[in-house]
Amino acid sequence: MSSDEFPTERTAVVTCGLPYANGDLHIGHLRGYIGADAFSRALKTLGQRTAYVCGSDMHGTPVAVNAEKEGVDPEEFALRWHEQYSETFPKFSVEFDNYGHTHDETNTELTREIVTTLDEEGYVYEKEIKVAYDPDADQYLPDRYVEGTCPYCGSKARGDECDEGCQRHLEPGEVENPTSSITGNTAEYRERAHKFFRVSEFTDYLTEFLDGLEGTPNARNQPRQWIEDGLQDWCITRDMDWGIDYPGEGADGLVLYVWVDAPIEYIASTKQYTERVGSDAYDWEDVWKDGGDIVHVIGRDIIQHHTVFWPAMLEAAGYTAPRAVAATGFITIDGKGLSTSRNRAIWAREYLEEGFHPDLLRYYLTTTGGLQQDVDFTWEAFQEKVNGELVGTVGNFCYRSLLFAQRNYEGTPETDVSDEVEARIEGAIGEVREAVNDYSLRGIGQATTRLAQFGNEYIQRNEPWKLTDYDPEQAAQVIRDCVQLAKAIAVLFEPIAPGKAQALWEQLGEDSAVGDTGLEAALEQPPRHFDAPSELFEKLEDDRVEELTEQLEAKIDAASDDGDDDAADDAPTDADDEEAGGDADLEPLLEERISFDDFQDLDIRVGRIESAEGIEGADALARLEVDIGLETRQVVAGIKQLHDLENLPGEKCILLANMEPATLFGVESNGMILAAGEEADLLTTHGDADLGEKVR
Repeated sequence: MSSDEFPTERTAVVTCGLPYANGDLHIGHLRGYIGADAFSRALKTLGQRTAYVCGSDMHGTPVAVNAEKEGVDPEEFALRWHEQYSETFPKFSVEFDNYGHTHDETNTELTREIVTTLDEEGYVYEKEIKVAYDPDADQYLPDRYVEGTCPYCGSKARGDECDEGCQRHLEPGEVENPTSSITGNTAEYRERAHKFFRVSEFTDYLTEFLDGLEGTPNARNQPRQWIEDGLQDWCITRDMDWGIDYPGEGADGLVLYVWVDAPIEYIASTKQYTERVGSDAYDWEDVWKDGGDIVHVIGRDIIQHHTVFWPAMLEAAGYTAPRAVAATGFITIDGKGLSTSRNRAIWAREYLEEGFHPDLLRYYLTTTGGLQQDVDFTWEAFQEKVNGELVGTVGNFCYRSLLFAQRNYEGTPETDVSDEVEARIEGAIGEVREAVNDYSLRGIGQATTRLAQFGNEYIQRNEPWKLTDYDPEQAAQVIRDCVQLAKAIAVLFEPIAPGKAQALWEQLGEDSAVGDTGLEAALEQPPRHFDAPSELFEKLEDDRVEELTEQLEAKIDAASDDGDDDAADDAPTDADDEEAGGDADLEPLLEERISFDDFQDLDIRVGRIESAEGIEGADALARLEVDIGLETRQVVAGIKQLHDLENLPGEKCILLANMEPATLFGVESNGMILAAGEEADLLTTHGDADLGEKVR
């Protein structure tokens, strides 16, 4: 790892969490792949030697389960989805330098080699453990064949993950109240010999690793709690036929756990890229064996695998640890979680069938909120983003500028760019460099949008259409500046919107690929002549948005009416009769009264929120630092999905200070902020009450 700013002299690689070869892609999946693609493109724009690699995750229980349901071989089933992904990603301008899969020869051989090294170095041992067994089916039950209760938080768990609660990785035998997904019967635990990796020996190393890890804060902070709680050794084998056989002795009938061979595909895919282009162009060993810059972009539900198991494996096998892990938040639809079973999703194929340009979605997903924040998708919000920022700001400036330039000067006026505009472009370049080193995709996109906004203000302020009559020299200067701004926008926008950036580049008369340029091209002389431009973006009309919203609601309702097994997740609460009127939703007043003395026992203080961040693994909870004058308190509040946490610092609030401390999701809460209603409307003061002042 390195703390040197990008670009570095080292070779880099960007990866994204492997998609399970198990079903259609939706926008929740695309957020990560588009984000990693944009970051890789941005690195290349900075001049970093890098590659973007990934592959399909062919193994694991979900693949085996669904293949069995279809009555086909798991390899045939997984390859079908792998081929579909290979065709779909380019349609969203997600361009991997190499896209392999975990069942290919390269990954299989490399996995066996690495596991053999772990074994030979003494990091693997055998232990008898309890494994779920279905007596009726007469077979052991790996991972997703087991359903039950998480032993840590009590939520519903499936096999190796508490995916509806605390998101912890679960070892075989940990799921409580196990049932078999094969027969639906109660499973029993039986003793079985399995192989374990000594993760516990890497506690000090992983602590140091996290101290230096770059990326998003959630990727650094979430695993610290697991390390502090004490690392458990990791079972790396499973009772399955589908997967990579354990390479050593004494493991008959066992395959490697999917999370062993899946991340190794990052190395295998990089190696395949080198084999295709040659080591002179790109050497995979420079990255993985000689201290290259490795950046993983993943979903936050797999942080533990990438910040605990994976770096421990790499260290034990003599490979380079990641420089950064950037974990994305989740995508919700109209404020509710994605549900493939209820068809509550915007599928990749549906988006394309609607005829929308992929760059519209790329822009929405990369610039709506920070990378680690949850993003809520609605067609109305999509429309607002497209019409306001792409059509109204970027598209409007570029079209009006180039059209005026072509009509009046047949292209770029023959003069130099002004000092003011050159400085503004240099500032935007600096913003992009800073955003890349902050792992901020939003920052990259916003730097471009702000530059276009400046351009609109600049052309409106100078009114070149008036200057042509009484000051033609100044008119030419203004338009020359605007053409240069348009060229800079094309260069800076390429990582986020590569298709539209290339279209703008060609409208400027450039005959190369904008993706092959560097940031310095933003200030290079534009071509002297170019043809009349066309508009880059089209406005999304209200009736189209209403239609799309109705279609989405209809398909969700249809799926819910079918009675799918997880429909209860969003079951409405009981409502009072409609005749009760507008007050029916209010809770009735309590009959029991308290005395004035009881009220005086409540120590309620005026506070100010100093910081706010979501708690990983908790859908609703946020950790706040609240200054109450005498001290600053750490408080946990259920406002994560109801408030923009970035906007809370500086806001005054009312805090119950003598509330007994409580620990929620591993975070101690020392007080309670007061709020009203289901939307958690935070109580505050009307005047200028001092911090710490008591509410009486």
